[in-house]
Amino acid sequence: MLDPELLERITARRAELDELEERLAKQLAEVRAERDELAVAEKVLERMSEQLAEERASTAPTPGHVGGRAVMLIPHGEPGVEETLLPPDYQRILAAVRQAAGPVMARQVGEMLGVDISAKSKLEPLRGKLLRLSDRGWLRKQPDGRFTTL
Repeated sequence: MLDPELLERITARRAELDELEERLAKQLAEVRAERDELAVAEKVLERMSEQLAEERASTAPTPGHVGGRAVMLIPHGEPGVEETLLPPDYQRILAAVRQAAGPVMARQVGEMLGVDISAKSKLEPLRGKLLRLSDRGWLRKQPDGRFTTL
């Protein structure tokens, strides 16, 4: 004959395990649902990232390499080449030179763009960009060092 107390304990433990199994099954279903949602989100993010990369690649100048370092190439200002192909800071420089009443020095362009012109180290990168725009045919550099639009 079986001990009624032991049977009661077995029945109670079985009920506890059934309850635990039910909770774990519910938790597992929630985990799987969230994992599925994350997989979908990841696919959407990958697709959007690819689309953005394609859009940027089609509108941005292509980077080149100099000495193993990536550099942004400034396209030549030729008929059919739009200003929007230039990086945004170069577009702002062109707009500032265009707004000026006449030929401007790098210092004046810096003032128009809000660059700290008191420090030569802040002005030289701007001067370099003006020269690059001039070399690529977007601006004209006069013999006195002033810049104008074409």
